[in-house]
Amino acid sequence: QVHLVESGGGLVQAGGSLRLSCAASGRTFGNYAMGWFRQAPGKEREFVAAINWNGGTTSLANSVKQRFAISRDNPKNTVYLQMNSLKPEDTAVYYCAAHRGQDYDPNYVYTESLYDYWGQGTQVTVSS
Repeated sequence: QVHLVESGGGLVQAGGSLRLSCAASGRTFGNYAMGWFRQAPGKEREFVAAINWNGGTTSLANSVKQRFAISRDNPKNTVYLQMNSLKPEDTAVYYCAAHRGQDYDPNYVYTESLYDYWGQGTQVTVSS
């Protein structure tokens, strides 16, 4: 069992930056690939980013490439989402998720069913 807690959300102006953190419980954080998803009001939850167990492989949604970056610190049991050049359309609740496996199949990284554990989410609001 992995318990995930997101933090770092808030209100920011367009063009600004935020760094989200996701702290995981347990001593086996390195056994999990991690992902970030988001859900905007009235929309389905969508994939944002993923990272394998040691950070050697990352994936980003086309909508956030060049602006967002995912990273992890295994000794701290934490995964990060650095968000730069934020746009109003980035407004959403951001969720952290854990996949029970060190690596992930790039063909399925976008699908929610790949992930076994989810956090409660953190709100990000970008004003224009």
